[in-house]
Amino acid sequence: LGGRQRGPLSRQVRGTGDSSALSKSSAAARGYVRDRFVALLAGRRRRRAPLVHRGYYVRARAVDHCVRDFLLKTQSCARTQILSLGAGFDSLYFRLKDMGLLSHTVVCEVDFPNVACQKAALIKGIKELSSLVGDAGGEGLGAIAFSGKDYKLLGVDLSELSKLEIALQEAGLDKEVPTLFLAEVVLTYMENSRSDALVQWAADCFSQACFVLYEQMHPEDPFGRVMQRHFNQLNSPLHSLAQYPDHEMQRRRFLQNGWSECSVMDMNEFFTFCVPEDEQRRVQALEPFDEYEEWHLKCSHYFILTAAKGMKPSWTPLLLNVTVPCGDGPVSVAGSITAVACGMHSEAAGLRRYGHHSALIKPNVILTTGGFGEEDGQHRRMRNFHVLIKHEGCWRAGCVKKENSGKRWDERLYHTVSCLSNSLALMVGGRTSPSNAALGMLWLKFPDSSNALDSFTVELVNPQTEPAAFRWRHSATEVMFRGEKYLFIYGGRSATQPVLGDWHFLHTEELSCTVIPVEGPVPEGRHSHSACTWRGGVLIAGGLGAAEQPLGSVFFLREIEHGFQWQTVETHPPLIPRYSHTAHVHEEKLLLVGGVWFHSSSVPGITVIDLMTGLCTDYMISVEHLEWPLMLHNHSSIFLSDEKELLLIGGGGNCFSFGTHLNTEPVSLNLSNILTSH
Repeated sequence: LGGRQRGPLSRQVRGTGDSSALSKSSAAARGYVRDRFVALLAGRRRRRAPLVHRGYYVRARAVDHCVRDFLLKTQSCARTQILSLGAGFDSLYFRLKDMGLLSHTVVCEVDFPNVACQKAALIKGIKELSSLVGDAGGEGLGAIAFSGKDYKLLGVDLSELSKLEIALQEAGLDKEVPTLFLAEVVLTYMENSRSDALVQWAADCFSQACFVLYEQMHPEDPFGRVMQRHFNQLNSPLHSLAQYPDHEMQRRRFLQNGWSECSVMDMNEFFTFCVPEDEQRRVQALEPFDEYEEWHLKCSHYFILTAAKGMKPSWTPLLLNVTVPCGDGPVSVAGSITAVACGMHSEAAGLRRYGHHSALIKPNVILTTGGFGEEDGQHRRMRNFHVLIKHEGCWRAGCVKKENSGKRWDERLYHTVSCLSNSLALMVGGRTSPSNAALGMLWLKFPDSSNALDSFTVELVNPQTEPAAFRWRHSATEVMFRGEKYLFIYGGRSATQPVLGDWHFLHTEELSCTVIPVEGPVPEGRHSHSACTWRGGVLIAGGLGAAEQPLGSVFFLREIEHGFQWQTVETHPPLIPRYSHTAHVHEEKLLLVGGVWFHSSSVPGITVIDLMTGLCTDYMISVEHLEWPLMLHNHSSIFLSDEKELLLIGGGGNCFSFGTHLNTEPVSLNLSNILTSH
C-alpha cells in the first residue's frame, strides 16, 4: 500500500501501492484469498511468483484476522468505525460489505488526494462496486472524494494531522465510538516524528480504539539489508526501521504514545500458530513451490502489531489460546568468527549462485556444479561447472571444460555430488523446476593428477536409471557396511511429495540399491537437512519437516552387526531448529554452518555440537570486513581439516519481491580458535 511522504517522493511511494494491489490481485486469482473485488480495483493484471503470493496471503490473513476480531468484539455496540490509513486500492470495505459484516460499521479510507480521486472514479465506473456502496452524496465537500452510507473515501496527506482531523469531522467520524485503525506498510514511509505524532493523536483523540500495524523489521541482517536497498532504490526509504528495528521497540513505541496494551508477532509466528493446520496445508498445495528459505526470511522481517486503549485489543496471543515461543529474543553466543573474502573479484563471477553443490574432489581442489546464479550477464540455471584450486595459499577459480557435453546434465539445483575416488564423483538427483525432478544420476570423471585451472576437465557419463535418485534437497552420504562402500540417500522431496522420509543404500560400484536392515526410532521426514559421514555411519541434523517447520533433531545412523541402527543424539541446550545449513565433522565435533531458523533477531552462524557430551555452542559470524550482505542459506561449504579453514561458496536467493541476492565471492573462516577451545 502507498505510504505517506510529502513532496516529490510521494509518487514513488504511491507506486508501491500500485504494485501491492497487483500482487493481491494475482494471489486472489490463484486461490490464495477469496476476493472478487481486488481485480476490479487493481485494473490490469500481472502474474506474480508463488513466493509473492504466499507473502501477500499471510499479510491479508493477518489483517483480516484482526479486523474480524474487532467486529466480533464490538458486535453489541450501536456503532463502530474502521479507519484505513493509506488504503490505496484495497478492497477491504467491499469484502466486508459483501459478507454482510457492516450492519453498524462505517469504513473510512484515507490516501493521497489523487489516489482517492482515482479510486472514487473506479468505484463510480464499475457497477459491481458502486451498487454495493450506494451514493449518499457529499463528494466534493472538503477532502471527501466519495461518500456512501457506510463508506467514506478521503483524499488527505496523513502527515498533515490538522487537515486529517478536519476531513474526518466532515466525514462524520465519531471519536467516542469504538474505532479500528489500520496501517499496512504506511507509517514506515513517513518521517518518524510525523508517524509518531499520528500514533499519539489516534490514542489521544479516540476514547475506545485499536490500532493494527503491518510493517517491516530487522533492517541490519543480510535479508534486511537487501530489503532496505530495494526500497531505497525505489526512492521510498523505510524510515521506521532505524528507530524501531524489532518487536520490542515497536511495542514500546505504542505504549509510550498513549496506548495501554500492545502485542507484536512476526509472520512466521502468525502463520504457524494462528492459521489452522488444514488451511496451512491448503495454501502450501496451491502451487509448485521451492523457495522455503525466502518465504521464512520474508515472514521473519514483517510483523503484525495490535495496540488498544479503552477496549480489549483486537488480538493477542492469549486471546488466541496459543503459547507463542518468543522468536525475537537473543540467541546466546560464545564468541564470533571473522569472515574474510577470498579476494577473487572477477574470477568469482561463476561462483555467484545458490542451490548448487561443492565437493572436495582432491586436496585443495573443489568442484562446484549446478544451482541458479549469474552467468553470461544474466540470472539463470547454471550451465557451467567451476573449480576452485588453492595455490601458494590463495584460492583461484575457473570454468571447467566439459567433455562429452552432449550428455544432458540438465542444469540442476539441489542435487548432491559424492567424490568416490581421485578421479570419479557421482551426481545424484536435483531438479530443474519444482515440477520436474526426474533427473537421476550422472558420473563425473576428471583427471587423476591435473591441478591446473587451464587444463581441468570433467567428462560426463550417464549411468543406468535409479528411481531412488529422483529427488532433490536430499543427502547422499558415504557409509561402510561389511567392507563395502555405499551412498546412503536420505530424505529430500519430489515433484509429488513435499517431504520424503525414506532412505536407500546405493552400492557405489554396481549403482543399484541394496536392502540393508535398519532398526531404531525412525526420524521424521525432512529435506534441506545436513548429513555427514562419521564412524562408518551418518549424522543427520536439522531440516524442514512435513509442516514446513524447521527441525532441531540430530540422529546418528550407526553400523551394527546385521545392518544399521538409528540413534537420537541429545543436545544441550537443545539445538535451535534450522534448515538449509551445511555441516562437517571434525574430531568428534559436528559443525553446523548457517541455515535458516525462526529466531528473527539473528541469523545462524556456526554451531558446534560435541558428539561425546551433546554440548551445543553457538558462534556468530562477524561480517564487518565484507562490503556486501553474506547470506548463509542455499550455500555450500568445504572444511579443510588440516588448516581448520572453512570455505563458504555461493549462497543467497530470491529475496521476495526485493530482487535476487547472490553472495559476491567465496568467504574463508579460520576455525582454529573455536575448535581448540572445545
